[in-house]
Amino acid sequence: MKLKLGIPKGSLEAATIELFRRAGFNITTSSRSYFPAIDDPEVECMLIRAQEMARYVEDGVLDAGLTGRDWIAETGADVVTIADLIYAKQSFGKVRWVLAAPENSPFRSVRDLEGKVIATELVETTRKYLAAHGVHAKVEFSWGATEVKPPELADAIVEVTETGSSLRANKLRIIETVLESNTQLIANRESMKDEWKRRKLEDVRMLLEGAINALGKVGLMLNVHRDDLEKVLGVLPALKRPTISQLSDQDWLAVNTILDESTVRSLIPRLKEAGAQGIVEYPLNKIVM
Repeated sequence: MKLKLGIPKGSLEAATIELFRRAGFNITTSSRSYFPAIDDPEVECMLIRAQEMARYVEDGVLDAGLTGRDWIAETGADVVTIADLIYAKQSFGKVRWVLAAPENSPFRSVRDLEGKVIATELVETTRKYLAAHGVHAKVEFSWGATEVKPPELADAIVEVTETGSSLRANKLRIIETVLESNTQLIANRESMKDEWKRRKLEDVRMLLEGAINALGKVGLMLNVHRDDLEKVLGVLPALKRPTISQLSDQDWLAVNTILDESTVRSLIPRLKEAGAQGIVEYPLNKIVM
């Protein structure tokens, strides 16, 4: 038996494959194939556009897949959400679908777009958003390069953004947030009734969440004389609870902790001053809670 797993093709592809690598799965893609190799004989991968993923999972073509909450809502697919995986193509965080218009336009809110034209890939979601605000506007599907359409081809757009830099580069101003989204691991309802597939998916979920928990974290090991222990612990962040163990020499202790990577460069010199020796920083792939 194999678990059929959809990997999102396109902007999320590289980040997803890297996340799986950190979780312990090596996925190898080829420009000539939509079926990546994976070093787990119980899993079969297929590259599918994120926009179509939920539909194929709902239909049972795939047992599970990774796609955005935005595309699940857009297609209205009936699937089981197994995990929220907070990562995106540039950063491991959420993305926003925003309503944007030219910087020099008079539009300041969604209500200013009554009777106007809005271009977007997220057509159904945009229509629901307009209806919720009592606005009647024409929503056109955009096949790409949506940012360049205002003002000649559309009055405004609804587009996805992480940082807003692409919108600013095209002289567009964000008016409102339509939807906040993140990547989710979803499954087919019938597949979740199969005991083997459900257990396999739970294992994958645990490892992926462990990989996300480890993002931006590093491990730190050091040795310290008993007389200097309190000084060393005083340097470490107050909320961290290091593991302290006895070395073969009764006067010396080993301290092991997990820290935010961004803080370590300033902590190591202070730890050294406090009496720490043999300081070792090491990367983390997974932190399983």
